[in-house]
Order: sequence, then structure tokens, then C-alpha cells
Amino acid sequence: PLLPVHNSIFAAMPITKQYLRYAATGCFGVLCSKKCNVLVTEGRENRRHELNAIAPALENVIIWNLRKEEKVCTLEGDKHEVTSLALSSDEDMVATGYSNGVVRIWSLVSASCNTTLSGHKSAVTCLVFDHAVVRLVSGGRDNDVIVWDVVNECGQCKLSGHKAPITDCVVMTTGNVLITSSKDTTVKLWDLDTHHCFQTLVECHSEVWSIALVARESRLVVGSSDRELRVWAMEPIDTEQEVGGAISRAITGQKRALLTVGHDDAMTHDVTEERNLPVRCNLIGSIKRATMEKLSRVRTDPSGVLLLCQNGEKSLDVYQIRNPAELDRLVQRRRKKLRKRQQLMVEDSNDDVVLSITDQLSLLATVKMDVKIKSFDITASRGSVHKLLVALGNNSVVAYNLNTSNKPISCENYLSLTTPAHRSDIRTVCFSSDDSCIASGSADSVKIWSSSTHQCVCTMPSGYCLCSAFAPGDRHLLVGTKSGEIQLFNLSTSSLLESVQAHDEGKAVWSLCLQPDKRGFVTGSADHSVKFWEFELVTDEDNPSCKKLTFTHTRTLKMTEDVLSVKYSPNHKLLAVSLLDSTVKIFFADSLKFFLSLYGHKLPVLSLDISSDNTLLVTGSADKNIKLWGLDFGDCHKSIFAHDDSVMAVQFIPGTHLVFSAGKDHLVKCWDGDKFELVMSLAGHQAEVWCMTVSSDGGLVVTGSHDSSIRVWERTQEPLVLSEERENEREEEFEESLIRADDQRVIPGEVKGEVSLPGRKTIETVKCAEQIMEAIELYKEERLKLLEYEDECKAAGKKLPAPQTNPIMVAYGASSAEHYVLQVVKRVKSSELEESLLVMPFSYMSDILTLLDYWIRNGWEVELSCRCLFFLIRVHHSQLVSSQQLLPLVEQLRQHTREQVTKLRDLVGFNMAGLQFLRRQLDTQGQPVFADVTERVHRMRKKRKITTQK
Repeated sequence: PLLPVHNSIFAAMPITKQYLRYAATGCFGVLCSKKCNVLVTEGRENRRHELNAIAPALENVIIWNLRKEEKVCTLEGDKHEVTSLALSSDEDMVATGYSNGVVRIWSLVSASCNTTLSGHKSAVTCLVFDHAVVRLVSGGRDNDVIVWDVVNECGQCKLSGHKAPITDCVVMTTGNVLITSSKDTTVKLWDLDTHHCFQTLVECHSEVWSIALVARESRLVVGSSDRELRVWAMEPIDTEQEVGGAISRAITGQKRALLTVGHDDAMTHDVTEERNLPVRCNLIGSIKRATMEKLSRVRTDPSGVLLLCQNGEKSLDVYQIRNPAELDRLVQRRRKKLRKRQQLMVEDSNDDVVLSITDQLSLLATVKMDVKIKSFDITASRGSVHKLLVALGNNSVVAYNLNTSNKPISCENYLSLTTPAHRSDIRTVCFSSDDSCIASGSADSVKIWSSSTHQCVCTMPSGYCLCSAFAPGDRHLLVGTKSGEIQLFNLSTSSLLESVQAHDEGKAVWSLCLQPDKRGFVTGSADHSVKFWEFELVTDEDNPSCKKLTFTHTRTLKMTEDVLSVKYSPNHKLLAVSLLDSTVKIFFADSLKFFLSLYGHKLPVLSLDISSDNTLLVTGSADKNIKLWGLDFGDCHKSIFAHDDSVMAVQFIPGTHLVFSAGKDHLVKCWDGDKFELVMSLAGHQAEVWCMTVSSDGGLVVTGSHDSSIRVWERTQEPLVLSEERENEREEEFEESLIRADDQRVIPGEVKGEVSLPGRKTIETVKCAEQIMEAIELYKEERLKLLEYEDECKAAGKKLPAPQTNPIMVAYGASSAEHYVLQVVKRVKSSELEESLLVMPFSYMSDILTLLDYWIRNGWEVELSCRCLFFLIRVHHSQLVSSQQLLPLVEQLRQHTREQVTKLRDLVGFNMAGLQFLRRQLDTQGQPVFADVTERVHRMRKKRKITTQK
């Protein structure tokens, strides 16, 4: 009797539709993305001949060996694009800034991420290490500058003085001074010891784009949108003598600019106040540039010999930075000419020859490129030759030899990355019949890629590709171009077999579709026509014994508007045509008689597809919607707001009613055509997605984008649960709301000014705060359990069995409840510790201070405990001093902290004294303190490799 009951239960249960997740398995075709700078390094001491390029590739960073044209390693990021790069002075670390405001520090030795720092609310625009590689400075589009502690892996402070996005930043090596520039036309000088702005330069009248320190940091060069390259003198306050010997004479007779200190008020500080400032900055002149174009970037080579300025789009100005000896020789030559001209026999004073700023920075040459320059970097000189690395706008990286000994200087192509990649937007992609190859087309070429290895098989020059398809047999490729031609390529010989002016000249072929029987194809064009073609085998004129494939025009269907997309139904009965008037016309494929007209879109339909069972038609439009139509009566089943911008491509997964759509909002989405709901979103592209194709079995999805990348998404065996997907989407929305609400939050003890906390509230900090609070609750339970156990022992008059330890404490390996809470706090990332403590409510303050007192008293993690203690006291100072209950605890903490910090300081001092003693002993014996074993290790590895090969 139970069996029917069970059957009825199962019959009443709803059937859950199963989905499989698609995961990104490849991104290729990108050499260097356009929104980030490129870096050049010459490797280590034993490999100085190796020239490496550190190039951004969307969300990744690729390190290339330019001589071998191969990848050294790849620093893989998440779905956000890299927007800034910085290399440490020892070339062991590289910092990357992303479009979501995150900064990561990578080790180039192990190619792994050491630190992740979150502080900016928008994209990071500039990064720079200090000379000692202990601090990292980042500027962002949120108008803020953040100083990070590289050693402690946390933020030191956030400087909020600019009123527009930060464009560049420089850290002085001689003084503890940070210089930042912004689009608000100002340049600010910050004292990193006191974290305040002590001078603002307001002489620029347009957006400041880049700054650079030259002449041993005695000159500040500022580039802006106007024609002038302005130069300031950087003078130490504590000396009355001018810096740089002969360089100082270049400013003789020049007018000193008024010092502008603070935010907006222009006032001159008195002498006593100026003595407390690190440097004094005075405008000494400007250099007129030859071009009216915006100056984008100013950089010097590491040796300080050359200054390079990127003008507009295609040119670089190269300036020579004269050193004091060269300036002295220049003065002597001019004085000699002056004596000869005046026929004087007496010695002239030094004031008779005045050097201008153009004498110190003299224009050597202007290097022009054929393609737009996106960024550049330069190495130190070897003799008179510099290596100049340029990232171009056509997705290429080129290295030049810049020889300053030649007059004029020569710039020769030294090395270039010729790795196959499209030089412009990818406008069409398609699969071969067996899904083994992928064809992609751009403005000037067609490429064939292996779908398994993602390697380029062949490259063929072509017209501006808009649509493509493999011919039957997969040995030929059909391409429709912007000029109205249909090009037929022979893949065996990688050559153009035939080019036919299929439609009116200048009228683009927007769509191309093979017939289901593979005997021909149909094209739709902007000349208001749909043309039908059939394949034929004709005798090859060059080789009469062989035949070649060609196609002939059979019939034409004239339309009233531009044809944007055409598609056959899989049973070859219907032909769907989308027009510029936002309608879709359905015709019978055999007789071309009109069948249905589908209207409802407000903007033109850019793509359409028909399901494998010939029952559904999906359309994607520029009105951001996709619509599902029934092909029996032409009724609209559902209209879905699919993307935040135009829908560029839609396609069914063969054998299902699942639809993939791609849009200009950088996303690829999967929809259920039966339930009309979103299944998943595939994020990865950093620009508009122009084209998409799905393999014949639905296992692969390939997309091409404006960011020059081709991405492959593969179906996995991992089940996808819609409720989990919606939960992940809500978490992302919550994190975005945290970033938006970060400006409105009130932090106790903090006054809104130019200095604030460097971190930001994220999902991770909230989770860490919850973990700490849960650990404190468990600590309170364990303490209560222990007190009850002691009372029971006293009542029984003997020692009873100890209570069982909490399993969580056992998993953490904690010996006590206090030790368990410490282990939880230690697991919090250093960069997220302050924000996690800030999220916690004040009701936990008593327990936290009690734990901190216990940890410090017992000498457990004194540095970490003091860091937490000082932050909490600073934030909750008002509540602590007004609480009579917590004041005795704070007094205990003061005594215990002073004792433990004194012990730690004495220990460090003893160790330092011991190390100095050992160093003196080794110096006396003539032994080096740290021997360089790099060459020795290299020889040992080479010898071991040879032995292994034998």
C-alpha cells in the first residue's frame, strides 16, 4: 500500500530543469590593451641581454621576452581590466591597478600575487613605488591618492585634496615628498611624514596629464593640455645655496612665482614656516612645444639623460637633459664667443651669460609613428643607445634603438612582437563544421585558430569583414565585406581564391547564411537586396587538371529597407530577414512568397536565429531587448530586457531552447526560451561584444569584441542552480552599494578633510567582522562554561572531568578560547583589518579590549595586538573616556602595552647591535656580508641540465 503513495508524491513534485555551467577556458588575440601603460625591463644581472616587456592584456598582465617573442609568464587577474602598472626599483615586484579600484602587488620571481589592496572606489589611474620599495602610492579616478605600506600590506593614509581624477604621481628619493597631478589643473606637494599638502601649484591653465623629476630631482617638469611644458625648481629649505652648481645659474634673472600653499588660498608663508617644509617649489620657465596636441605622458630614462614627451597620438618629443658639467662647458663656449665678439681681454663675471630653461632641456628630435601611441617606456642608456618600448593602438608592441650619438638622433626598429593578433575590432567569428577551427575577421585580415590550442593556424589579408562562414568541407571560407564584396579563401594555401562584387559597391554585406543542404548560401546587404548563391566546381585555369570551388548568383529578393540579418530555418522551409525598419519578414524558402511580418521592436533587429525544432525565432535589437516569436502564427511569446545596450548577436544552442545573447554592455548572457528567465551571465570582455558563435554540439561559445580579444566559453559538468546565481548577483549589487555608500558613512573620531582612512568597506571586510564577532561569542560561551565548571568543582569538593572543547577550537588548533580568537584575527588580511574592526559594533568593545589586554600581557602577537588597540582607541575615543566601566581596563592596557613594547624595542636593539658587531668582524676579515651566488647557482643548474640530458 505504500508504493502508490510514493508514486503520487513523486508525481506531485515539480520537475527541476537542470542547467550546466559555462566557464571561460581561453582568451587570446590580445598583445597589449589600450587603457594601461607598458613597462620594459632588462632582466637580472646575469641576463642583461634579455629585453622583457610587461604588457597589460585586459584583465591579465603578460611578460614577454622580446628577443624570443614568447611569453615568460602571465599574471592572471579577475574579470576587471588592468588600468595601471608600476615596476619596483629592484625589478622584483610589479604593482597592478584595476578598473574596480583594487591594487595587487606581484612577485616577478614566483609570478604570484603577494598582496591585494582595496581602497579606491573607481579605476586606478597611476601607481609608483618609492625608491626603497617600502611604500606604494596609487591615484584613482575617485580624486583620491592612497599611500600603501608594502611591508605591512596595508594602507597608511588616503589623501583627498584634488577635485578631479588623479593623472600622475611621483615620489622623491631625496626627500619624503609626494607630488601628484590632476585634471583639476593643479599639482600638489605632500609631506609623507605629516600627511598633509604643503604646496599647490596653480600656474597651469588646463588639465595636467603627467609630471616628471629631472636633473637629480632639482627640476619638476609638468605637461598639460596646452602647448607649454612648464618647469619648476625644487629647492631644499634648509640651505641658502642653489642646488646643482651650474644648473642653478640657469634661473638667474628669472622671476620667482608666488608660492601657493594649501587648497585654494594663494598666500606666502613667512620664513619661519618655510623652514619646516621639505622643499620649496618655484616656477622658473616654460618650453613651447611645436605641436598643439595634448601632451599625454612625460617620462625620463633611468639614467636621467633623456626626457620623452608623448604628444597627441603619433609622435614623441625627445629632450636632452644637460648635466652640470655640460652646462659649464656651454657657459664657457658662450663666454668665449662673447669675448671674441666684444674683443675683451679681461675676465668676465659669471653673470654675463644667463642660461634659459631651454638650455637645460634641449629638443633633440621628434619621433613619429605610423600608428597611434598608447604608452611607452625607456631603459637606461648603454653608451649612447637607449631601448624604447612603445605600445601602439593597433594591438602591437615595438622596441626601438634610440641612438643619441647620431645627429640627428636615430630611432631604428629593434624588436617587435609579431605574435598573430588582430590589429582592429573583431567583427565576425564562426566555427567549422567539426568545431575544430575558429575563423575570425577584422578590418584588414582573416585568421584561422585552433579551437583546442587557441593557436593561430593561418592569417590572410582581406577587406573589412562583417560576416563569415565555412564552405562545405571546411577547406574554404566565405567572407562578406563592408564594400559589398564576397571573398572566398582557400585555407589549404592560405590565399584569396576569388573576390566577387556581390552587392552594390560601398553597400555592406551585413549577413551571410549557408543553406541547410550546404548547396549554397544567402547574403543580405545594405543595397536593399537578399541574394541567393550556389556552389560550383569549375576547372582551374592555372591547373586544368584540377577543379576549384566557386559560387554563382541564382536569384534576388528585393526589399524596401537595408537588410541587416538573414537566417534559414533548419528544415529549409522558411527564410527570416530583418530590415532597417525594425521589422522581421518571414518568406517561404522555395518560392520566396511572403509568410509573416514580425513587428514590435522599436529599433532595428541586428541579429536573429531559429531553433533546431523550427518552432521558435529569437531576435536581438538595438533597443536592448530580445524577443521570442512562434513561427506557426508569428506571435510574440515574450519580450525580455536583455542588456544595458544594443544586442549585437543571438543564437540558440542546437537541440535546445536555450539562447545566448551578446551586447554592447560587455556581457554574454544565456536565457531559457521556455521559462523566459536568465540562466547565467558571462562577464569577461572589457568592451563591446560584436559577434558570437556557438559550436554544433553547444559545448563551446566563442565571442569577438572591440577589445581585440577572442574568448572561448566551454560547457562544464558542473550543475547550475538558478537560486545560487541570483544570490551571487545580489551579493555583487550589495558590494556596489557599499562602494556608493562609502562617501556617506560616518566614522567615529574621523573628521572629513584631506587625510582619511585608506580602506573601504567590502564583502570581505563584512565577512571578516562577522567571523571575529562569532569568535568572540564562542569565547564568551567557553568562558561561561569554564566558570560553571569551576563552580561545580567547588560544590563537589573535588576536580571533575573537564568539559569537552569546542570542535571549532580543535580545528583551529587553539589551546584556549583567547588563543582561538587570536587565531581568527590573525587570519584577517592585513589590508582588511582596520575596516573589519570598524564594522564591528561598540557593544563588542569591552570583550575586545579584555582580549587585547590578555594577549599583550602574555606577549602574544604584540605588534598585531597594539595595531588593533591603537586603531580602536582612536576610533572610539569619545565613548571610551566617557565610560567608567572601561577606563580601568584602558589603564591596564596602557601599563601592559608600555611594558611589552619596551621589551620588544630592547630585543630589536640588541639584535641590531649584534648584527652590526658581526658586520664589523666580517669587514675586518675582508669577507663580504652577503655574497652574490646568482652566477654560481646558474652554473650549477646548467651543469645539472647537461648531466640530465646525457
